[in-house]
Amino acid sequence: MENISGLVISEHNNSKRIINLEIEDEIIKKLIFPFNKFDLTALELKPFTRFTIAKSLDDLTDNKLSKLMSTIIKDRSTGCFVIGPKNISSNINDEFLIKLSTAVAHLIGIPNHDSMAGKYYARFVVKHEDSSDSYLRKAYRNMDLHTDGTYVNEATDWLLMTKIDEQNVQGGETAMLHLDDWEHFDDLYNDPIGRQNFTWGSPKSKNVKYKVEHPVFTKDNKGRINISYIDQFPEPKNMEQGDYLQRLSDGLEESHNKVKIKLSVGSTIVANNRFWLHGRQPFVENENLFRELLRIRGKFIA
Repeated sequence: MENISGLVISEHNNSKRIINLEIEDEIIKKLIFPFNKFDLTALELKPFTRFTIAKSLDDLTDNKLSKLMSTIIKDRSTGCFVIGPKNISSNINDEFLIKLSTAVAHLIGIPNHDSMAGKYYARFVVKHEDSSDSYLRKAYRNMDLHTDGTYVNEATDWLLMTKIDEQNVQGGETAMLHLDDWEHFDDLYNDPIGRQNFTWGSPKSKNVKYKVEHPVFTKDNKGRINISYIDQFPEPKNMEQGDYLQRLSDGLEESHNKVKIKLSVGSTIVANNRFWLHGRQPFVENENLFRELLRIRGKFIA
């Protein structure tokens, strides 16, 4: 990969498929002024301002960062990167991280509207106690491997997650699995049920009232296999579909090729949602546990 001034590029310790992009202090300092031009309300209500701060970030790398990220995220052999400030300073607060995440997202594509949050990004907190209808906020349960966007009409090509803050946390590592590394892929893909249409719904908190139909496995325009699956949302139509989904779930969770990643505060992981699955390990119980994450998901620019 080409060297980019102000950026440290390396392979992740846990997987050669995941690329680390560390942003040096010189770029972070130069981002403060253009980022301060817009508050979060402006970014939420005026979509073009999001492209303005994205351009500010890309310009500081001579427009090389956008090309590098697009290459990584679309390359089947990688498809995932972790990006963030090399050093956390007093200038890097939650608002700065939202803006940095916004800039990264708009250099690789167009975010979808997040119905749960009512805007292009969602912030959610994981705490000791929870009464929600989703595994997303349940700290002490395993969040099984899945892809995002299974229950919506719009394309969900990529997913971005940023760790805004965490306190009193043990466990809760991010789990990742590349579809091509899944040892049970052949068995599940070659079963014709995996290419049948399944009905996909969602709980009330998602604010999506319709349901969609699609198979678990599809092919892209190059004939490569993609997956769209999450354990909570399929509504099997018969015993055969129900049994298939159980075997699929078991096969994913039993995989020995999952990559476990401990993201630091301020770090962002971006993955191709077509062939990377993600999940979360349970946290160690703590009454003062607190983690805040930001999520953006969207489609590639044609």
